[in-house]
Amino acid sequence: MSYAYTGDVVLPVVLPMVRPVEPSAGRPPAAQPGQTPDGLGAQGLTTLSAHANWLVCAQSCIPEEGTFTLTLPVGAPRPSAQVGLFTQAEQHTPVPSPYPVSISPTGVLGVQGRELNRQSVAQAWFMPQERGRIGEAAPQALLFGPEGLALRLDPTADFTPAKPLSGILVLKAPDGTERALSVRATPLPPPMASEPSIAPSARPATEPNTGTTSGTAAEAAAGTATGGTTAGTATGTAMGATSPDPAGDYPAGEQPMAGHLAALGNGVPGPPHGGGESASGLFRLVVLGFLGGLVLNLMPCVFPILAMKALAVARMGQSERLHQKQSAISYAAGVILGFTALGALVMALRLGGAATGWGFQFQSTMFVGMITWLIFAMALNLLGVFVFLPPAFALSSSPRHGLVHDLLTGLLAVAVASPCTAPFMGVAIAGALAGPPATGLVIFAALGIGLAAPYVLLAFCPALAKSLPRPGAWMDYLRQFLAFPLLGTCVWLLWVAAVEGGVTTVLLVSSGMVFLAFAAWVYGITQRRPLHAGHDRDCTALYGVALLGLLAAMALLPALLEQAPQAGANPPSASGPGLSALPSGTEAFSEERLRALHNAGKPVFVDMTAAWCITCLVNERMALNTQATQAAMARYGVITLRGDWTQRNPAITAFLRKHGRDGVPFYLFVPAHGAAVVLPQILTPGLVIGTITPHDK
Repeated sequence: MSYAYTGDVVLPVVLPMVRPVEPSAGRPPAAQPGQTPDGLGAQGLTTLSAHANWLVCAQSCIPEEGTFTLTLPVGAPRPSAQVGLFTQAEQHTPVPSPYPVSISPTGVLGVQGRELNRQSVAQAWFMPQERGRIGEAAPQALLFGPEGLALRLDPTADFTPAKPLSGILVLKAPDGTERALSVRATPLPPPMASEPSIAPSARPATEPNTGTTSGTAAEAAAGTATGGTTAGTATGTAMGATSPDPAGDYPAGEQPMAGHLAALGNGVPGPPHGGGESASGLFRLVVLGFLGGLVLNLMPCVFPILAMKALAVARMGQSERLHQKQSAISYAAGVILGFTALGALVMALRLGGAATGWGFQFQSTMFVGMITWLIFAMALNLLGVFVFLPPAFALSSSPRHGLVHDLLTGLLAVAVASPCTAPFMGVAIAGALAGPPATGLVIFAALGIGLAAPYVLLAFCPALAKSLPRPGAWMDYLRQFLAFPLLGTCVWLLWVAAVEGGVTTVLLVSSGMVFLAFAAWVYGITQRRPLHAGHDRDCTALYGVALLGLLAAMALLPALLEQAPQAGANPPSASGPGLSALPSGTEAFSEERLRALHNAGKPVFVDMTAAWCITCLVNERMALNTQATQAAMARYGVITLRGDWTQRNPAITAFLRKHGRDGVPFYLFVPAHGAAVVLPQILTPGLVIGTITPHDK
C-alpha cells in the first residue's frame, strides 16, 4: 500500500539485535581484526544501516532513494537529542480499544461507551486492516446513541458479515486532540439483522466523511513529528508505521491499493474521512459551486439555451430598465429553482437507497425522449411554426407572460445542462450530496447563481446593456438561425437514445417528433387565423386536432418506458462509448480487473464516461483519441479501462462515490508504481501525455 505524506514524520521501527551466524557452520563467525565477537568495532562502536526509496510528489512525482548510516557508541543507554521525537510518536501509537466494538450485516460499526457522545467526540473515522471489504475512501456518517456511537461504513461486494473486521478507529475531540484505537469488530449474528444497539434513528451528528486515506487520519494513527532527514527530504504523515501492517497478511504483489486509488487532489473536499463540515469548508464548496455554474455557461451542453438567451439579450435594448431586471431575475429564479429541485431529487433517491448521481435522469430512455420532444418543439417555435402562448397573450402589452417564459427557460437550462460537469462542479456536487440536505441545497443554489450570473450582470449594468446592438430586422433572422443548434441537440439525443435502447427507442422518439410537428403546425395555423365572428368553430376544431397530435406523442411514453435497460446491462451496439464499441487497447472497467492489472505492474488509465455526457465526448475527441495520445499510451504500455455510465450501473456509481465524485467525466491514472492521479474534467493531449509518462523517461 502507498501513502501520501505531508509534513514531517517519524516512522517507529524496532531493530532486534541478532547475533550473526555462519550458514555453513551454524555458529558465530570468528572475530575479525578490529571487531569484537559480537560484530562490534574494537572502539566500541556499532553502525546502523538502512536503504530507502520514495517518491517526492507535487504536480508530478520524482523517485528518489538513498542509503543512510548511523554510528553509535556501545555502552549504557542515555537520552539522545532526538528522544522527544520517539516520545511523541509513541504517544500517538494506536492502543487496544477499551470499548466493545461490533459490525452489523449492513456495515454499521458500533462502539459502545456512554462517554462517547457529542461533547467528547467531534469526528470519527475507521481505517480497515484488510483491503477490499469496505470502501476506504467512501463517506462514513457518524451517529450517536445513548450507549455510544456508530459509523456507517460502505461495504463492498467482498464484505462478509460473519467475519470480524479489524482496523484503526480514530476519535477526534472538539479541542482537536485525537486518539487512535486498534479495534476488532465482532460481527453481529445473522438473526440480529438490525443495526448495533447504539445506532439511533437520529440524524448524523456530523457530515458524512469525504476525502482520501492520507492526512489527518494518518496523523492519528502514526503521529506527526519533526525530524532531520539525510540525502533528500523524506517528510510526511505516516499511516503505515503504526497502523496495521500494510503488507502484513498479503503475498508479494497483493498489497492493498487503497492508498493508490484515493482521490489525491484535484478535487475531494475536506480532510480524509473528516466527518464534520466546517464553516470554511462549506464556504469553499459554495464558491466552487458558483465557479462551476459560471464555467457551465461555456460548456457545449448549454449552447442551445445560451442561443435562446442571446436572442433575449438582443431584445433588451428595446425594453425598459425595470423589465430588463425583472426578466433577468425571473430567469435566475428558474435556474436556481431547477438546480435545487434536481439536487433535492438526487438526495431523496439516495436516502431511499438508490445508486444515483449527477445526470442520472439521462439514464432513462423516457426522459431522453421527453427532453428531445421539448427541445424539438422549441426549435419549431423559433422557426415560426407556432408560438408557445395563446394569441391573446402574444398580442398583450403586459410583460407578465415574458417573465413566465424566462422562468421556464431557466428550468430548461438546468435540464439540458445536467449531463455536463464543468470544472469545479465535481467537487461541489460531491460535497453537496455528502452533507446534510440543507447544506446540499445551498451548494446547488450556488451552482444556479453561477449559471445565471452573466445574464443578471448584463441586465443590471447599464453600461453593458448600452453596448448591445439595436433591435432590427436582423433579430428575426437570428431567431430562426438559433433553431438549428436546437435541432442539432435533437440529433445528439437521438443518438443517446440509440445507445441506451437501440433502434426501437429511436423509432419511438422519432415518431413522437412527427406527431409533435403535426400538432405544432396545426396549432400555428389556428394562431394565424383572423379572430372574428364565424371562425370560432373552425378554431375550436383545429385546437382539437392539435391536441390529438400531442396526445398521440404522449401515448408513446409507456412504450419508451418499456425500452428502459436494466441497471448495469451493456448498451446495444452503437458507435460511441458503449462497451460494445471499445477501441483497441481499451477494456471494460471493473474493480477486479483494475486490481489485477495493478498487481501485475501495469499502468492503468480509468475513463468513466457516458453517451449523454457531452464533456466526455469532447474529451475523447480532442484529447484521448488523438494520434499523439494513443501513441503515448502504446509506448508506455498503458491499459485503458472504460466504465460506461450511460445506463444505470451500481458498480460504477459506487466507484465514483468512493473517489468523492457523483458524475462523469472522471479520469484516474494508476501508475505501475507510485500514487494514483485524478485528472481534471477538461483534458488536453499534453495533460494526458504528461500524466502517463514515467518520470524516469
